[in-house]
Order: sequence, then structure tokens, then C-alpha cells
Amino acid sequence: GNQEISVMDAGGDTQTRLTNPPAGDRAPAWSPDSARVAWRSDRDGDNEIYTMPAAGGGATQLTHNTAADIGPAWSPDGTMIAFT
Repeated sequence: GNQEISVMDAGGDTQTRLTNPPAGDRAPAWSPDSARVAWRSDRDGDNEIYTMPAAGGGATQLTHNTAADIGPAWSPDGTMIAFT
């Protein structure tokens, strides 16, 4: 299947899909303030790192190279994202 990123309230009542491209989106990571989500996606042909607001909205592609960029992790202050 096509893996996507969704958020759900703690009670499990409301689920909101954040991503919906024809490619796989995986490995979400919350920002420290829970306002943004980072993840990896192969929507451009290889794995790149993307972010978007946790409430939904436009995705921003952060990396642009031919290597596979995976495993995003936010810095404690939310100003940087480390990845492999």
C-alpha cells in the first residue's frame, strides 16, 4: 500500500490525514512544541525530508539530493532537524 502520515486525537475519535501523494510517506517525528511534523518521503523518486504544520497544510521539502535521506529527528529547541 501507499504509506501516509495521519494524526489522531488521544481518544482515537478524530483522525486527520496529513499527506496524500502517490508516494510513500514514513517515519514521522513531532517537533518539540508539537506544532510541526517531519518525515521522509519518496515522492520525488528517492527519500527526502519534508515538514508541515501538525494541523495540516502544505509540505515543505527540506533536502534535495540523490542520496536517501531518512530518520528525521528534531533538535530539543526545534530549530534543526538531524537525519541519516
